[in-house]
Amino acid sequence: MYAEERQQAILAKARAHGRVDVVGLAEELAVTTETIRRDLTVLERAGVVRRVHGGAIPVERLGFEPGVAARDAVMTAEKERIAKAALAELPEEGSVIIDAGTTTGRLIEILPVDRELTVIVNAPAFAAQLATRSNLTVLMLGGRIRGRTMAAVDDWALAPLSQLCVDVAFVATNGVSVGRGLTTPDITEAAVKRAMIGAARRTVLLADHSKVGNDCMARFGGLADVDLFITDTGLDEETAGEFGDAGIRVMRT
Repeated sequence: MYAEERQQAILAKARAHGRVDVVGLAEELAVTTETIRRDLTVLERAGVVRRVHGGAIPVERLGFEPGVAARDAVMTAEKERIAKAALAELPEEGSVIIDAGTTTGRLIEILPVDRELTVIVNAPAFAAQLATRSNLTVLMLGGRIRGRTMAAVDDWALAPLSQLCVDVAFVATNGVSVGRGLTTPDITEAAVKRAMIGAARRTVLLADHSKVGNDCMARFGGLADVDLFITDTGLDEETAGEFGDAGIRVMRT
């Protein structure tokens, strides 16, 4: 098992059980405790676990939300594949909403140059990236900027969304599960995501497999609100089937 595979297995176990301990992981994965401690250090630097005495706890259990830089450094290959698959869901011409997030950010980077699109964003960095593109009309939602996610929230973002009807919303999430649907840690950000879904004819969820099974505090949608869930092959077929049985179409890339 490669180090990245082992670290993802450790993270999955931590999220499933709420905590992992160094000795137990070393025995289960047939490596030394020093190797496990290094793995936990890598995961902590990525902002997905917090070290505690003898082990680690996933940040979701602490009510802690990793910042953009920490989230952007993990699952990079998976996020790029998800973004490339999402290109097929763009209209030939028309309007789209692209939610703030590190996976949606990959889509921003590869938007085609040969389509006339109106792109609505709630991340100032996304607006700055796209503003000089002659084939795009870029609309930036206003509001308070959350420092942790760099997303615009509150009434100045919600009011314009209530007046829009766009072709596709590309939405990010911190958690998605069959039982609880789409969740995120912050209630103001959940409100904006909910309004994005309401403003769109179709909703495409972009999330890597590490988000699956997470239930954060604020719910912003059910599986029935999503037309397509694009994720990576780290999501096992059995779980993908459970989402399918719940009525959501899943694409693993």
